[in-house]
Amino acid sequence: MKVRVGSLKKEKNGVKGKDTGAGDPAAAKPAPPTKPLKLSALGGKKKEAAEKPSGLRRLGKKDVQVPQVPESVSSEPKKKSLFSSFSKIAPLAKKREQYDPKVHGMMVNLTFEPPPGTEEIEVYPVNPPFAYIRITYNYITHEYLYEVVEPIYTDAEKKLLDEIKKGIFERVNVNTRQISRETAAETLESMMNEVLADYAISLDPLTYEKIHYHLKKDFLGDGLVDPVMHDRYIEDISCDGVGRPLFVYHSRYESIESNLFYTDAAELDSFVTKLAQRAGKHISVADPMLDATMQDGSRIQMTLGSEVTAHGSTFTIRKFKDEPITPTDLIEWGTFSPLSIAFLWLAVENGKSCIFAGGTASGKTTSLNAISLFIPPLAKIVTLEDTRELKLPHSNWIPSVTRESFDVSGKGEIDMYELLKAALRQRPEYLIVGEVRGREALTLFQAMSTGHVTYSTMHADSVSSAVHRLENPPISVPRNMLSALNLVCVQIQARVGGQRIRRNKQIIEVLDIDPRTNELITNEVFRWRQATDEISYSGKSFILEEIMEAHGWDEERIRRDLLQRQEVLEWMREKKIRDFRDVSKIVVSYFRDAETLMEQIRSGGNEFI
Repeated sequence: MKVRVGSLKKEKNGVKGKDTGAGDPAAAKPAPPTKPLKLSALGGKKKEAAEKPSGLRRLGKKDVQVPQVPESVSSEPKKKSLFSSFSKIAPLAKKREQYDPKVHGMMVNLTFEPPPGTEEIEVYPVNPPFAYIRITYNYITHEYLYEVVEPIYTDAEKKLLDEIKKGIFERVNVNTRQISRETAAETLESMMNEVLADYAISLDPLTYEKIHYHLKKDFLGDGLVDPVMHDRYIEDISCDGVGRPLFVYHSRYESIESNLFYTDAAELDSFVTKLAQRAGKHISVADPMLDATMQDGSRIQMTLGSEVTAHGSTFTIRKFKDEPITPTDLIEWGTFSPLSIAFLWLAVENGKSCIFAGGTASGKTTSLNAISLFIPPLAKIVTLEDTRELKLPHSNWIPSVTRESFDVSGKGEIDMYELLKAALRQRPEYLIVGEVRGREALTLFQAMSTGHVTYSTMHADSVSSAVHRLENPPISVPRNMLSALNLVCVQIQARVGGQRIRRNKQIIEVLDIDPRTNELITNEVFRWRQATDEISYSGKSFILEEIMEAHGWDEERIRRDLLQRQEVLEWMREKKIRDFRDVSKIVVSYFRDAETLMEQIRSGGNEFI
């Protein structure tokens, strides 16, 4: 693998951009290396080999005396010790010195000499002190570059790394999927120290930590893309083949090229195979395409070899956020308005079914997960997904996922249709399906018709296109069943002020079917206007009227309840309450005692912060 890192120099005023969390790199210079001890007995071999008499050789299980060739007439040139630059014997009882950047120097050099027409935009840490991200902008090409900055290894350090890896492979007998990450990390470091002890060498703290970081990245992490996986601003990572730069989708800079790429096809194939194995799946030349879920919940699609992708193996990772997006986040980002979220809150709490429609990466699943926080706290929820994405705080929740077959015959496969049939026997009050795209949709709408509250997503850019997809193969839902659906939320990606944004374009009520024209009768409740980037309320909602009648409320009562929910949402945004557990706690408090919560909010109480 190769990592392109721009030329480096010292900045007069330190590092530009955000605080890197590692101090001023110009203030802490690496300590000069100590002169290595020459170990004539080491010679790149292990201690056991060095301790034997020079005339003895191992044959089978015995040591036998063999003639020695005088050095002066030897046919082979004398070799220099492989690790002579590290050869420094330390007493076994001596405790290893801990790395200190002020004493031993910085792990990475963050000074930057910009090429002509290039400006450094920002630098921020992703795995300090080992990995940082530098964003640069080229005024000639008008493009951003995503640059991963990591420790640079000398040739000697690279050779040592290779030898340590070989030694670890000889020793490893542990399945890392069966032990905790902490235990795996301790085991890896122990094996590294064993290999170093075999070669009777010790490393200065800086070199030791560099080697240890690289081993953790390769054995326990994600190799080349490990720093990118630590970047909270990255949504997608795309590898298009050997020799091609990896592209990332950055939440601030959108799709940009990185300085990472694979140069060795075998290395890329090995990484793709490792990803499949970690996910508990199988990928091969005979079956070269695979969708899987990574250990952290991220979705990955990969291909192996050049059978189906001309440039070799590929992978696309859609990163999973550890903390789910909340309604507060959607309001903060402008995806929804506080009033439109308050409307959905009231609709979800009162059992109205909804489908989120939109294009790829328009925020369908994100919005679905966010509004699921409004489900009553004790309601029984069953979720059905191909890959785990939904995360709910509810205790009465059964998450279900599909399963691929064990062999080519299809034996053991459990698809969405089978999961849905099983879920309906579990008497769920709320049924959430990750995405409808096949025969399971008919069963889903049958469940809606029998009173099950249902939420799902689908690919469609409008209500009319959603209806068209639902009515035609392979979904084939009869039109008369579509009226069981209450709401359709249309999500889009758009550009405002030169920036790509996600917006809820429409919230539409599905009312009935016109008996004369057989067309769906709908009502648009909210609409996003691109010119002003505002979401406006139409002033009319039949769902609010249904809720009002069900509770025996008058118009003033339903209006007050809607505005109170809007006030709670705006208060959470103002107080920056964005953790899904805290948001859920406040939603539950409103559900159980709205008046008390409103009094606490209006009196400036901070009980929920």
